[in-house]
Amino acid sequence: MSISTSDRLKKNINKIMRIWEERANREIKASNHQEATALRDSLPEFLEQLAVTLSENKSTKNKILSNKDENSRLGKKHGTERAGSINYTLDQLILEYHILRQVLRNVLEEETPLTPEENEVIVSSIEQTVNDAATQFSETLKDLQEQVAHTLAHDLRNPMSAAKVSAQMIMRRLDDKENCMESANRIFRSMDRIDKMISALLDASRMRAGESPPLEFIECDLDWLANDVAYELNIGHKDRLFVKSSGKCLGLWNEDGLRRLIENLTTNAAKYSLENTPITISIIQDVKSATLSVHNEGEPIPLDIQNTLFEKFKRASSSENKIGWGLGLSVVKAMVDVHGGTIEVESVAGKGTTFSIHLPKKHIEGFVSDSLVSENVSLELSDEAR
Repeated sequence: MSISTSDRLKKNINKIMRIWEERANREIKASNHQEATALRDSLPEFLEQLAVTLSENKSTKNKILSNKDENSRLGKKHGTERAGSINYTLDQLILEYHILRQVLRNVLEEETPLTPEENEVIVSSIEQTVNDAATQFSETLKDLQEQVAHTLAHDLRNPMSAAKVSAQMIMRRLDDKENCMESANRIFRSMDRIDKMISALLDASRMRAGESPPLEFIECDLDWLANDVAYELNIGHKDRLFVKSSGKCLGLWNEDGLRRLIENLTTNAAKYSLENTPITISIIQDVKSATLSVHNEGEPIPLDIQNTLFEKFKRASSSENKIGWGLGLSVVKAMVDVHGGTIEVESVAGKGTTFSIHLPKKHIEGFVSDSLVSENVSLELSDEAR
């Protein structure tokens, strides 16, 4: 005696999830960069609810109506999460559901064909969920764009004001060479900060479009980069940054990307740390890898926020008057990914916050073979690295 479609669905939930995830990772580019796939997280709930709906002794129309609210809730949840994820686009979100529909039908019909009524319930449930997900995705993305525009205007105001004041100081005291040089340096630093903000915005926009920014991998020294960034930032942060390292740390990396990565982490550390407390950049290494950590003292980051820190436009505000640049950590995560590395955060009351980045020293062979970057990557190897 064959079992009902509802029971077949309950029995095969894990199988459906496994096949769907394999196909999603293979067919949807952005899925490869997701630590926690949003639809996968809500998929068991969706499938269990669908099984209940299929088992109900109601007409097809009433079955579809009874499942409407739950499908809408799951769709909106999925759309919201996807809008904040790096690399995901609306067409990729919709493709996830198309794959799910195909997998559902293939698995459920392995034993017995679906009746037209059962097929209608399944298709209608998925269509309703994907419609709500797509609508929520678009609305959330619009809200995020307005948010980033506000944040951009706020964050640009400070360096622009500093540059304006410094220019006025030069104009008023042209005969004071020392003052003019100091003011000119302030203008340069302010313009450099603005340039970094705009670069982060452009990088995030490229990632949203699924593009990889042009990357050049050369042999560079992580120890030198960390010390250089610390020297520059100490000018404006009262010598709070310290570097702990055993010395030269060579690897085949993208130098500009690693510099921006360290700048973003240390700038965040300065913004959210207790005033006048030290910020420590630590580097430890072995033959094959290096770990760079940035530690600061301050209020811990709540656990629920830690899980979303690296999503686009997400930020943790330690107080109402500190509005953070909402792109930096997503760019950090993307740069770590293309180097084949990992990033983690530890934030505990009384111990401060530490971001740790683990990087292989020579990941480029696997990186290219995985086709994550092709024409946008060029290599420069020293004789020693060859």
